Amino acid sequence: MTLVPVEEAGDSRLADYVRLREVSLRRLLEEEHGLFIAEGDKVIRRAADAGYEPRSFLLAPRWLDSLQDVLEKWPDKPVYVVSEELAEQVTGFHVHRGALASYKRLPAVPLPDLLTDDVRRIAIFDEIVDHTNVGAGFRAAAALGVGLVLVTPTCADPLYRRSIKVSMGTVFQVPWTRLQSWPGDLRLLQDNGYVAAAMALADDSITLDELADRKDDKLALIFGTEGHGLKPHVLEQADLTVRIPMAGGVDSLNVASSAAVAFYATRR
Repeated sequence: MTLVPVEEAGDSRLADYVRLREVSLRRLLEEEHGLFIAEGDKVIRRAADAGYEPRSFLLAPRWLDSLQDVLEKWPDKPVYVVSEELAEQVTGFHVHRGALASYKRLPAVPLPDLLTDDVRRIAIFDEIVDHTNVGAGFRAAAALGVGLVLVTPTCADPLYRRSIKVSMGTVFQVPWTRLQSWPGDLRLLQDNGYVAAAMALADDSITLDELADRKDDKLALIFGTEGHGLKPHVLEQADLTVRIPMAGGVDSLNVASSAAVAFYATRR
């Protein structure tokens, strides 16, 4: 490993980590350089295990020993050693774990290449703009055996720092890609035998229990944006509309909670 002590927040070598809190700034930087930031030792390790190549590491001294095996895999990558106070100055927030890494993004995999025989359940996140919900949705998908996650063109970035952190690094575990045509790509799924089930409140919807009882061999579950849900043209192209029965005067759940319930109910 190449240890590089850094003592100034304005050091140009720390550019990947500057002002991580600001979403608009980060989006431009990450798109231009094709990078993402992993926060915390477990997430750093999961990204490495998933085959992502690091650009650099930003670590407080206490993490050098526990992450030594990861760092030794990439002896030519700089390890910027900073105090936790300096890390906070650079990033704009309290890095409570004192461990960050900048990784290179992998090229997107085309949708047809992901539709393998063992992918029986697919989750589609449509226009979900909250990074926390995206991360929680991925974590539920990983925990409950969903084989593939698809995000629509306007969905929040699964590799944004907050999404990764909330997912506990499971965004590296579940195969996923961003759709290029929506809802046009839904036809490709249907042509490959997937039943498209849109999660929405509608007069013609069936209950989640009824969907589970169907035991469809291939199922694509579609979840809409927080607040407005799925748009009419998406519902029109779906094969089914599905609702989760509610009690206590509650009409709906948070989208990530709905996803977890639906994944559990339809597990194989």
